[in-house]
Amino acid sequence: MGEPALTQQHFGTRPTLEAVAAHAGVSRATASRVINGGAGVRPPLVDKVRQAVEELGYIPNQAARSLVTRRTGAVAVIVAEPETRFFSDPFFSQQIRGISKELAAHDTQLVLLLVEGPDDYGRISRYLTGGHVDGALAFSLHDEDPLPAITRGAGMLTVFGGRPGFPTAVPYVDADNRGGAREAVRHLLSIGRERIAHIAGPLDQTASTDRLDGYRDVLPEASPALVAQGAFTAESGARAMAELLARRPDLDAVFAANDLMASGALRVLRERGRRVPEDVALVGFDDMASVAEATDPPLTTVRQEVEEMGRLMARLLLRGLDQGGTEVSPPASVITPTVLVRRASA
Repeated sequence: MGEPALTQQHFGTRPTLEAVAAHAGVSRATASRVINGGAGVRPPLVDKVRQAVEELGYIPNQAARSLVTRRTGAVAVIVAEPETRFFSDPFFSQQIRGISKELAAHDTQLVLLLVEGPDDYGRISRYLTGGHVDGALAFSLHDEDPLPAITRGAGMLTVFGGRPGFPTAVPYVDADNRGGAREAVRHLLSIGRERIAHIAGPLDQTASTDRLDGYRDVLPEASPALVAQGAFTAESGARAMAELLARRPDLDAVFAANDLMASGALRVLRERGRRVPEDVALVGFDDMASVAEATDPPLTTVRQEVEEMGRLMARLLLRGLDQGGTEVSPPASVITPTVLVRRASA
């Protein structure tokens, strides 16, 4: 059995671009163009260069690569939520997973920036204007959020996660929140429920207002006493459920604007001796498996493809960066469909 081939890595010497070019039998300029993603190289030569890179264990020098491509190879992912919410809500981990997979497939690094409070906006602005990243993905925006102005001021190509609550040419990726809410409420009506309450999310976010609007589309005459506001957390869902029961003890169904709030509502219903679904039917939104499948009974909910939405956000941004502009070509924004997933709670 022959000895394995030795590369320069075995001797602790970093392979050079010249070594790659010589190994592939091409010019240095051709090797550089292939490694840096340039066009105009014939496929057989591309294959030779890539094979040489693999065999030699060549690692491109990022600083030199940036001079050629004018790209840093990194994207900022800005989440307008504090650390406690980010790490406790599975929605964010799914969206980040989708973003990370798409960026990794294009050899692009993810830089996560969280907003703990107002002071963080200055830090984020300085980071973006410092040229550390090529573009930004921003989600969980609230009304009057300064992030859109910050990314615009930095001249930063940006894609939003969720429909912004203001007119903008910046592209976004969102789910059909209003349509999904309508489907949830219609389902509750179809199983004979008449006094359907709604636990809304924070009303300074468009996902919450869209889901509330969907509820009202189907039940335009619903009493304001049947609507309570939460904060997309289990604790806020529990508080809102207690509030609703105090106002309307005769309610027979609840549509919660996310699964975490639905899980909190379920806990309070059980504590108050209400059987789900016999006494009160319950529907959530998101279809977070770690929540919806773990409740007792399992939660009927509206599924949105959160991980795929993250991938679409990254894909739109990378497409815009490849075009070399500050605007993504139409079709810019994407609305993904939702579907009702029936389980035992309704």
